[in-house]
Amino acid sequence: MGMANWEEYPNTVGHFRERSVGGYHEYSRNTDIELGESEFWDQFAQDFPHKLWTLDGFRYARILKTVAYICVDEDEYGKPVEEKWDISSHKFWEK
Repeated sequence: MGMANWEEYPNTVGHFRERSVGGYHEYSRNTDIELGESEFWDQFAQDFPHKLWTLDGFRYARILKTVAYICVDEDEYGKPVEEKWDISSHKFWEK
């Protein structure tokens, strides 16, 4: 289960339930990376346009209608390592 902290809650744009565990998670837009910084970071921002809030902070993610791709680590070449989560009860709101 992951909920945004009090300061970040106004920036959330949706939430969903992870199917395998059943926990609910909130997410917001990824505003950390400004486009034009470098080709690598531009691609990273396109691949992970969301922040998934967790109990210990956040993970970069790409949230789709029925699946979420979560950046959980980086490999020895600095490339993101993803986990794929099946999700349900996805609610999206525009702010």
